[in-house]
Amino acid sequence: MHNLNKIIISLLLFTLSLSALTLQKANSYTDQNISGRVMSEKLDGVRAYWDGKSLFTRQGKIINAPKYFTQKFPSFELDGELWTKRGDFENIQSIVMDKTPTKKWSEIKYMIFEAPHAKGNFLQRLQKARVHVEKNNLLHVEIIEQKVCNSKEELDSFKKTVLSLGGEGVMLKDASKEYFEGRSDYLLKVKEADDMEAKVIGYKEGKGKFEGFMGSLHVKLENGTDFFIGSGFSDEIRKNPPKIGTIVTFKYYGFTNGGKPKFASFMRVRED
Repeated sequence: MHNLNKIIISLLLFTLSLSALTLQKANSYTDQNISGRVMSEKLDGVRAYWDGKSLFTRQGKIINAPKYFTQKFPSFELDGELWTKRGDFENIQSIVMDKTPTKKWSEIKYMIFEAPHAKGNFLQRLQKARVHVEKNNLLHVEIIEQKVCNSKEELDSFKKTVLSLGGEGVMLKDASKEYFEGRSDYLLKVKEADDMEAKVIGYKEGKGKFEGFMGSLHVKLENGTDFFIGSGFSDEIRKNPPKIGTIVTFKYYGFTNGGKPKFASFMRVRED
């Protein structure tokens, strides 16, 4: 019993340390100086952190990948997106978050955009990951292509191409920096609309054609700001709205003077 208690305590400590892990987070692009940065397509998949032994979501949940998927992964850390194709988030999430991995994992690729805590600047860190991927012939792993961005015109042109293909947006990174954690202007996201996450805390009943169904979601941001999301829902979502406590992603266009997101529109439920 004593040994069992020690094991349980160790597992709890490991879980707490992992959940407290601070990964890189992007600020939104608002005309910051971008000359000399590198840019890449922002992939709309499930973020996955490899700690050298296992895959985890950004919230510290274990990802139950099949053994073949990770057996030749390196002993050093990786950060990236589990992805299939553009506009396929719901399918990706259902595959990746399944507790029992299925054959559908054959659709998934691990798209790497960082090698956390590796030495050197950004491109040197990515090169370390690239060498391992090529040496071990990991066909389901790719390094996300990075392009040098010398001007806002180049950024706008690249973003236009990405959006025309159904992509979500562009990531901009200062490639000269050593690895950093947390949110920083060294990493920027460029999108037509911003998105954010909130916790569902209630509902408002619909009116008119939505009478008897959910009309809007009452949600709360991390900073405590609460508001309603009333658009972007399918009929199925209105019939079966996300449960209270669920985390949802919504898009918005700036903030009101009161700090509430403008024109908030539901995008999806997050399970990762």
